[in-house]
Amino acid sequence: MAQRGRHFIFLTQYYPPEPGAASIRLQAMAHELMRQGHHVSVVTAMPHHLGASGSRRFVFHVQEIVQGIPVIRTWIWRVPPNRRFWWRLLNYFSFVVTSFGGLRKLPRPDYLLVESPPLFLGMTARLYSRWFKVPYILSVSDLWPESAVALGLVRNPWLVGLTRRLELSLYAHAAYVSAVTEGIQQTIRETGQIPPERVLFFPNGVDLAQFPRVEMPTALRARWGKGTEKVFLYPGTMGYAQGLDVIIEAAKRLRDRTDIAFLLVGDGPVKAHLMEQVKAAQLTNVWFEALQPVENMPAYFSLARAVVVPLRRHSLFKGARPSKVFPAWSAQVPVIYVGEGEMADLIHRAKGGVVAEPENGDALAKAVLQLADMPEDAWTAMGQAGWSFVRDHYTWQRIAEKWLKSFEPGSDV
Repeated sequence: MAQRGRHFIFLTQYYPPEPGAASIRLQAMAHELMRQGHHVSVVTAMPHHLGASGSRRFVFHVQEIVQGIPVIRTWIWRVPPNRRFWWRLLNYFSFVVTSFGGLRKLPRPDYLLVESPPLFLGMTARLYSRWFKVPYILSVSDLWPESAVALGLVRNPWLVGLTRRLELSLYAHAAYVSAVTEGIQQTIRETGQIPPERVLFFPNGVDLAQFPRVEMPTALRARWGKGTEKVFLYPGTMGYAQGLDVIIEAAKRLRDRTDIAFLLVGDGPVKAHLMEQVKAAQLTNVWFEALQPVENMPAYFSLARAVVVPLRRHSLFKGARPSKVFPAWSAQVPVIYVGEGEMADLIHRAKGGVVAEPENGDALAKAVLQLADMPEDAWTAMGQAGWSFVRDHYTWQRIAEKWLKSFEPGSDV
């Protein structure tokens, strides 16, 4: 007989209404565990990231119910965008401290699942696990400090060494480690800090009902169409890892194609830089829109000829799976993936888009032309192929069911 009623606490700095892949994935995981008969509580930070609003006054914690899930939010030091990394450490460590108080307000769980990054939050999980004899699951959505070093965000050798030792220690003491990509899963196994069978796989996915294909709203078309027929959309965080300069370079090469434009919807530390580039080059085919609520995105997808998903060229990113690919496919929109590795392989398997060389404006421009000039029946078939692929492999229900089957083999969790 299946064991029911396990209690999980999710410890994460990012949870809805915070935008981003981690918050969406963790909320989906929580709902699927609840659907399977388990109980989930969440300890997270006050809204503080991109698009966050609300009072900055000191409130140590608030308790609420979010879509049926108990959530405790604790205070965090909010840092304005574009501050140096040392300021970000204040942000991370403030929640490391206050989140422990949030954990103390909940009944002792069967498992504590902690999301990394930020890696430092694992310190809270490790301390809580040790004091209260609760096994923890480290959920890794990005390798740290490796990714920060690759992006040039962390250069201090002392800090790199310290965080590397913390990373290995957290693997060694975890009951399980859950990876968001196969590349991360393999890298963790190769550390030798945890038995390979205890490194689980919970990738990004999608709720097909959340991102349906919809008719293009007339008002949105009037606002962003501007007479242009083919809009290529980038939605989400505008950060260092994405290498969004490649879109500007492609736009320069395509400035004579008046039927093609790029729309970047979102926010992040490099948005101002991108806007300055567009202004300096006097481009009229690159437009910017503010970060949008998730519920608005189907309308933006309906505007798109394709969703452009770039990443910088680095060996670390060969194991990446950008989450924005799956909502695009859910809305039956083809994808142009400007990258290599694991996600490029998925694009080819799904037949739901095309792949371009990373950091190559010429390659992206050629891919844009391919999608722009593609016959309508072929374009429609490409979008439908992407939808079929996520339906068969990457709905949250399918992902969670596989995760639970690999979790504690033989215990019928």
